[in-house]
Amino acid sequence: MPKAQHTPMMQQYLRIKADFPDTLLFYRMGDFYELFFDDAKKSAQLLDITLTARGQSGGEPIPMAGVPFHSAENYIARLVKAGVSVAIAEQIGDPATSKGPVERKVVRVVTPGTLTDEAFLDERSDNLLVALSSQQQQHGLAILELSSGRFSVIEVQGEEALLAEVERLRPAELLYNENTSYPASLTERPGSRSMAPWHFDTDTALRLLTEQLKTRDLRGFGCQDMVHAICAAGALLHYARDTQRNQLPHIRSLSVEQPDDAILIDPASRRNLEIDVNQQGDGQHTLAWVMDKTATAMGSRLLRRWLNRPLRQQQTLRLRQQLISQFISQYVWQPLHDVLRQVGDIERILSRVALGSARPRDLAKLRDALTQLPTLRAELSNLDADLAGELHERIQEFPHWVSKLHRAIIDNPPVVIRDGGVIAPGYDAELDELRSLSENAGDYLLKLEQSERERTGLSTLKVGYNRVHGYYIEISKSQAEQAPTEYIRRQTLKNAERFITPELKTFEDKALSAKSRALSREKALYDELITALGEELIALQTSAAALSELDVLANLAERAETLRLQAPELVADDVIAIEGGRHPVVEALLTDPFVANDTQLTNDARIQIITGPNMGGKSTYMRQVAVITLLAHIGSYVPADACRIGPVDRIFTRMGSSDDVAGGRSTFMVEMTETANILHNATQHSLVLMDEVGRGTSTFDGLSLAWASAAYLAEQVKAYTLFATHYFEMTALPEHYDNAINLHLKATEHDDRIVFLHSVESGPASQSYGLQVAQLAGVPVSVIAQAKQKLMLLENTELPATQGQPSTSPAPLQSDLFAAMPSAVEEALQQANPDELSPKQALELLYELKSLL
Repeated sequence: MPKAQHTPMMQQYLRIKADFPDTLLFYRMGDFYELFFDDAKKSAQLLDITLTARGQSGGEPIPMAGVPFHSAENYIARLVKAGVSVAIAEQIGDPATSKGPVERKVVRVVTPGTLTDEAFLDERSDNLLVALSSQQQQHGLAILELSSGRFSVIEVQGEEALLAEVERLRPAELLYNENTSYPASLTERPGSRSMAPWHFDTDTALRLLTEQLKTRDLRGFGCQDMVHAICAAGALLHYARDTQRNQLPHIRSLSVEQPDDAILIDPASRRNLEIDVNQQGDGQHTLAWVMDKTATAMGSRLLRRWLNRPLRQQQTLRLRQQLISQFISQYVWQPLHDVLRQVGDIERILSRVALGSARPRDLAKLRDALTQLPTLRAELSNLDADLAGELHERIQEFPHWVSKLHRAIIDNPPVVIRDGGVIAPGYDAELDELRSLSENAGDYLLKLEQSERERTGLSTLKVGYNRVHGYYIEISKSQAEQAPTEYIRRQTLKNAERFITPELKTFEDKALSAKSRALSREKALYDELITALGEELIALQTSAAALSELDVLANLAERAETLRLQAPELVADDVIAIEGGRHPVVEALLTDPFVANDTQLTNDARIQIITGPNMGGKSTYMRQVAVITLLAHIGSYVPADACRIGPVDRIFTRMGSSDDVAGGRSTFMVEMTETANILHNATQHSLVLMDEVGRGTSTFDGLSLAWASAAYLAEQVKAYTLFATHYFEMTALPEHYDNAINLHLKATEHDDRIVFLHSVESGPASQSYGLQVAQLAGVPVSVIAQAKQKLMLLENTELPATQGQPSTSPAPLQSDLFAAMPSAVEEALQQANPDELSPKQALELLYELKSLL
C-alpha cells in the first residue's frame, strides 16, 4: 500500500526493509528487537515466540514479534543455524532531540558465513565464506574465515577437482555467479547464494583487493595472473564488507594455495575415511577425534585444516617431525600444553577487536594470553630444531600491552560494557572521581549534614533528597528564620522549609550526572583500548598463527607418546611399506589388543587382491593404510612400528554402499560413478582403496566389472591399490599381472562358530564363512539351512570363464566352504542305527530323508 498510509514509524521500517528483502530485519525499539509483517510470522515459527499485532497501519493490523535486546544473541544464533540471515537495525539518533521516529540504520548483517560472535560459532571448527568464479573448466575459489581474518585463493581445473575442494572446505556460505552453470550439489547445498554477475567483475575485484591490502597490485601475493580467483575474491570481499558494515581491518594479507602442494582427496573418499566428520554427520569416532588433544580452540581448527589438506612437500613435513621429536625427547610438550591452555582463542578475539565487537572478557583473555608469551618463547629457545627457531621469531612479546591491560581491565569483567564496571580503579583519574561521586553520595551528605549543624547550631537541620526537587537542606519552621543568608529557599512545607546552597547545588549537578558520565567515560576508555589494539593487529595476528602451529605440534608429540606412534620415513622411492600398522580410531574403541598388520605396496606388488570373510577386518586394514599415509603427510607420527612412504598425490576410496535418492542414482550407479572417477584420475602415485566393486549388480556383470577395473589399475594406472573382493575368481589376477598379489584376512572355526583373527596373510582366502556370519547376525536357523542347501547346489555348477583368462580354462570355483556344517539329511542319518530299524521304520526314515532333501 502507499507509504503515506503508514505511520511514520512504519514508513521508516519499510524504507530499511526495502534494502533487505530476503533477510529478517531486527528493528531496535527500546529494550527489544521487533520484527513486523512476514518477518514476524517467519520468526515466530522458527523461534517459537509469540506472534502479536501492533495497532494498525494503513487500516490493517501489523503482525509483530520481538525478542529482548539482552538475549538477542541466542535467538540470532538459532536463526543462523537454520540458514537464515539477520539484519540488525540499531537506534543511532538521540531520542531527546529527535523529531518523529529516532533515526535507525542497519549496523550489521549476520549470515551463516560471516559469523564472528563467540556465541554463534563452533570453537573447534572453521566457519568459512567461499566465493566461486568459473569459466569453462577453470575454477577460482576465494576463502575467508572472517572470525580469524584468514584470506586465501586457489584455482583448480575440472569439475572433479572443484567438488573435492568444496567438500574439503565445507563452507558455511558459498557465493557463485548466477549466470554460470554449476552442478546441483553446489547450488543446492545449504548456504549457497547466487549473486549478480557484476560482483565478479575483474577490474572491480582488483580495485577492492588492492584497496583492502594497501598495495598497488597483487604481484607480492603471487596471484596477479589468477583471474578467476581474483574475481571470486573481489565478490567475497564486497559481500563481507557489506554485511559487516566495516572495512575489515584484520584482513591484511592474501595467501595462495596451490593444488599440487597437497594430496587431493575426493568427496567420496573424504566421507569414507571419516577424517573429522563420521558417516552420521558428527565428529565422534573420527581421525580428528583421536588425534585432537590440543590446548586451544585455534590449534584444534588448524589441526583439522592439516588433516583435510595433507601436504606433499616432504621438506616441510620433515621439519615438523624434527620438532615433534625434540618435544618428545626433552619432554617439552607437557609444559607447553599447560601454558598454551592459558592462551585461549586469541585468533578470534583479535578479529573481534578489529571489527569493534570485542567484549570485556575478550580483552581479559587477551591479557592473560599475552602474559604467557615470554614463557613459551623461553621453552622454544632451548630447542635447536629449525622450526623451533622460526616459531620463536614469529611469536613476539607485548610487555606494554600486558601492563596496560592489567591496569585497565578488572580481573573478572562483566560480559558486556553496557552497564560499566569493566575499567579497573586507578586507570583513569576522571573516571575514579565520577565513580566516587556516584558511589559515595550518601557519605558526603551525612558529612555535610553534620558540618552544617555544627556551623549553624540548628539542631533540626538535615540534608535530604527526592526525585522531584533533588538535594536539599531541611530546617523546621521554628528554626527556619535562623538559616544563614547563603541558604536559598527551594520549597516550603507545612512544618519545615527546604533550602539549597551553592555548594550543595554543585554537588547535585555532579552527583546526578556522575553515573551516566562515568558510564560514558568508561565506554570511551574502552573504545580507546580497542582502537589502540587495532594498531598492533598485524603483529598480534602473526603471533596467534604461530601459537596455533605450536599447539598442533605439541599435541602431535603428546599423541605420539600416548598412542605409541612412530616417525614415518619419507622417501623418494615408489613405496608404501608399513610394519605393524594399526587403525588409531578402531584401536581407541577396542577393549582387546589391536591386531597389527604389515603392508608392502611396491613396484612388484602395486595391486593387492584382498579376500576373507565379512567382518574379518578387510575394511579396517585398507583404511588404516590410508590413515597412516594421511598422518605422515601432515608431519605427524603414525600408528605403526615402522613406516616408509614415497610420493603420494591422491587418495581414492570406493567403499561401502549408499544410494543418492535426491539425485536419482541407485546404489550401483553411485558405485560405478565413484569407480569411474578413480579410473579416470588415479596416477601411479595415487593410493586407491576399492571394496566390493560390482556387488551391486548380477554376479556375472559384477565379476566382469571387478576384473576389468582391477586389470586396468594393474596394467594402465599402476596405482598403489588395495582391492577387497568376495569374488574368489579375482584371486586369479596375479596369474596375469606381475605387479598383483593375493592377501587374505585369516579366520577359523571353533565349535561350529567363526573366529576372526584379523591378521593379514599371503595368498587367497580358502573359505568365505558367509553363512556363519549370517548365523552370528541372528538369521533364523531354517533360513541358514535352506541357504546351505542352495549353496551346495550352486557349488556343483561351473561358472563361465572370467574375463582375462583363457576361454579353455574354467574359472576357479569357490571351495566347499560349509563342510563343517552338516546338512539336515546328514544329521538324520548320523542319528539312525540301521541294525535296530524294522522294515516299516526303515521305509519311514527313507520318506523322512526324502522330505528333508
